[in-house]
Amino acid sequence: MEPPAKPPPAIVIAAGGEGRRMGGHKAGRLLGGKRLIDHAADWARRHGDAIAIAIRDHFPDAPACLPCLADERQGAGPVEALASAFRFAAERGRDTVLLIGCDIPFLPDELLPTLSAALADHGAAIPVSRGRLQTMATLWRTDLPGLTRYRAEGGDSLRGYAQRVGVKEVHWRETATDPFANMNTPAELAAAEKLAMNGEKWRTRHDSNV
Repeated sequence: MEPPAKPPPAIVIAAGGEGRRMGGHKAGRLLGGKRLIDHAADWARRHGDAIAIAIRDHFPDAPACLPCLADERQGAGPVEALASAFRFAAERGRDTVLLIGCDIPFLPDELLPTLSAALADHGAAIPVSRGRLQTMATLWRTDLPGLTRYRAEGGDSLRGYAQRVGVKEVHWRETATDPFANMNTPAELAAAEKLAMNGEKWRTRHDSNV
């Protein structure tokens, strides 16, 4: 008798940023007639069955049926979202969790299987696109005690924690459009809207840095 299949990673959408450069409430901004948070939620639903949203303290009109995970430490940034993600993953019995930003609407569909295959015995698998580590599209091995120790010692960045636990970089080949482009300003959102209206395809390929 074969052992039961391993459940897929949990997926947590980070939506706790203030979005100041966007003019506030970035997750609620529209792209192609749909809110950024809904783009993220739809992508997550296609790839997982344990999904939640990490928020600062409240989130008006959160996507239906998705739990919201409020920060325990206000103002701590993305590392607090990772702590929420670890707690959620542990509660759901998942030993890995994908943390994604709510403002990356063109994530590739192969992201999760590619990072899962690359993770091996590392603590994190991070895509690298156009020379930049994409910490807000990273697969992590669930380890809340380890993250707690890192923060108690003064650590406060996702990149620093990834280096601590051992990171596997997965390089995406450069294409005409960046699938990890995030929407930080109205100008970036307008450019993405124009591409969407023109039917631009956001194609990706990857190479693991073995």
